[in-house]
Amino acid sequence: MMPADAPLNLIELRGLHLPGNAAGAVQGEVVAAIALGFVAAILVGLVRTLRTRSRATLRRAALRELAGSRTLAPEARLVAQAGLLRRLARKLQGADAADAQGAAWAARLDSLFGTDFFSAGAGRTLVDGLYRRRETPDPAAIDAELARLIGRIRT
Repeated sequence: MMPADAPLNLIELRGLHLPGNAAGAVQGEVVAAIALGFVAAILVGLVRTLRTRSRATLRRAALRELAGSRTLAPEARLVAQAGLLRRLARKLQGADAADAQGAAWAARLDSLFGTDFFSAGAGRTLVDGLYRRRETPDPAAIDAELARLIGRIRT
C-alpha cells in the first residue's frame, strides 16, 4: 500500500539535510573536547616524566654523595651518612619527617626504605649512636647497605 502522495521515482525524493545548527561534519564542541583531552594527556605524561627524572636524579645524587663520603675518616663518614639520610627524608617526605628523633626517626627511615636496618640493624648507629661511646661499627657494611637502600628509592 502506497500513500497517494508518495513519489514514484527516486529523482522526485527530497534531498537529505543536516540538523539546523550543524555547520559542517565536525562541530566546534567536539573539536574543543578532543583538543582539551589531547592537551591533558600531554600534561599528565610530562608530569610523570619529570617526576621520574627527578627521583632518578635524587637517587644518583645521593649515591654520588655516599660514594664521596667513603674517603672520610670513620667518624666523619658516619656523620656525613646521617646528614645524607636527613636530606633524603626531607626531600622525599617533607620537613616534619626529617625533624624526627630517636625511635621515631628510625621508624621513619625504616618506612622510607622498607627495611628494619635502622631500628634493628647496624643502621641504628646512624640514628642515635653518633654521639655515644661505642665500638666503631664496620663502615663498609653500613655503606654497602645504604647504597643498596638508596638505589631502591622509587617513591
